[in-house]
Amino acid sequence: MTWKDLHARTEILDVVLTRATADPANPGLLHGLPDVDRLFGGPAGVLAALQYRWDNHLHVKLDLALLQGQSAADAYLELAAEQPVLRAVLDAQDVRRWRAPAVLVR
Repeated sequence: MTWKDLHARTEILDVVLTRATADPANPGLLHGLPDVDRLFGGPAGVLAALQYRWDNHLHVKLDLALLQGQSAADAYLELAAEQPVLRAVLDAQDVRRWRAPAVLVR
């Protein structure tokens, strides 16, 4: 992946999160994004990238919580408060809806 592609991917994620501020459950949230198939393999890839972003931040929060004597639940709630739109998108969008149907081979 080139730097240009990395920046384009980041811009797409930012656009999705900006759109989601109005309605994270909007079915059109992932439509009309430039190069989404090439850069992410489709809408499911965008959601996977957003999930990856959440997971990375959560791992850091959990490590800090362990050092500070906080619970995992407190770390999760703190991150959800810091990134409410990201959490709302992940809660509202169903990744299965965006996957291509499986093809059965006989």
